[in-house]
Amino acid sequence: MRGNRLVDDDLPFTIDRESGMPLAAQVAEGLRRAATTGTLRGGDRLPSSRELAQRLGVSRTVVTAAYDQLHAEGWLDGRHGSGTYLTAAPAPVTAHADGPERVDPLAGLLDLGAGAPSIEAIDPAAWRRAWRAASDRIPLIRRDRRGEPEFRETVVEHLLRHRGLGASSGTTVLATAGTSSAAGELAAALLRPGDVVAVEDPGYQRAAGAFRAAGAKLVPVPVDAEGLRVDLLHEHARMVYCTPAHQFPLGARMPAARRVALIEFARRTGALVIEDDYDGELRYDTAPLPLLATLAPDAVVHLGTTSKILTPTLGVGWLVADPAVAEAVLAHRELTGTSPAPAGQQVVVELARHGDLARHLRRLRRDMPRRRALVVAELRGRGLEIRGDDAGSHVFVPLDSADHEDRAVAAARELGVYLDALARYHVGPRHTFGLALGYAALPLADLPKAVRLAGDALARVVQWSA
Repeated sequence: MRGNRLVDDDLPFTIDRESGMPLAAQVAEGLRRAATTGTLRGGDRLPSSRELAQRLGVSRTVVTAAYDQLHAEGWLDGRHGSGTYLTAAPAPVTAHADGPERVDPLAGLLDLGAGAPSIEAIDPAAWRRAWRAASDRIPLIRRDRRGEPEFRETVVEHLLRHRGLGASSGTTVLATAGTSSAAGELAAALLRPGDVVAVEDPGYQRAAGAFRAAGAKLVPVPVDAEGLRVDLLHEHARMVYCTPAHQFPLGARMPAARRVALIEFARRTGALVIEDDYDGELRYDTAPLPLLATLAPDAVVHLGTTSKILTPTLGVGWLVADPAVAEAVLAHRELTGTSPAPAGQQVVVELARHGDLARHLRRLRRDMPRRRALVVAELRGRGLEIRGDDAGSHVFVPLDSADHEDRAVAAARELGVYLDALARYHVGPRHTFGLALGYAALPLADLPKAVRLAGDALARVVQWSA
């Protein structure tokens, strides 16, 4: 029992005379808040009305009215000749009320993880201008579940200019909240529980998680130097999820012959191919191969996102699909009341309207090769192998075993660097080992140090295994 504690310290609230709230109500609310946060506890004796009035600089009548209100609500109990006491208070909410504290794996580390955008490349003036212009729009009464019309028009122009995909009358463009969200919507709209989805292994686990959450049965398909092994696809797959332009995380580019084989598989089996073009705009060595959606719009759903070319802040992506597939997704949105938020779409529209989006992509295509060259030179100079197409914002560093992978990650952490182990990209048992090393997240000034430290960590592993 902790009763009879005299509250003789200053109470953690003040009076705001500019507020429209009556002074007595402010005092009562301040005492309630002190009780619910644990500053006051059940059994604590409060100052007299005269003393509290002097502390707060209000009349005694104000405090008496507040105490009377709290008496009526059951918060306070007046004991004759003894004072006024807090009768009870709920236990304060702790930081761990919802479970164990989540630890940020990147906290205090130089980030060389894959899949992050280059925030440094964003022109601050263009960014602010786009947000201001978007905020000048009249607030919506109802959102269009297909996405904002101007955004969908912007996507059509963007895909034509930067990805060679013409959104014809035979396809429909929808806004999405990103590729993982789109994968989940496609699964929920088109699959039944237990339907087979073939996914790259190793591959993008958030998309895999979205399919799994929708009740799909995931079947991992190995990846080699040319991407997804089409010859190993499950014949009963209802969907095939892949990243043909720049396989994530190994970095392979699917060649034309294998793309044709994948389309033939889809048409023969009736499977729907989900083409995740997460960083397709970031090709700077050669012209990109035609998108799967260009070759077979009837059998392919094309997904894109601004998360890798701009920032996840916007939460914006797109889906290009056969009208029947798009209608199924829209029906799912109507049923669940979900649809992508318009704000990020409007910012993208404004960036494109003034040419800032195109200028940003040009900057990225100049900057990413320099960053990649720095990484490759440092690591190859230490005798390490680098794999992956000359594109995107990460490379793959193969290692011999799971133990080497784990040791490299731990050694880098000791040196203050976050490395992205391949372990988390497997659907099934780990069979390919190494690091997906990203070079976009850090400011360019910090990248040489981070890569040098990563090289030191990898050298430790090599020396240990020798």
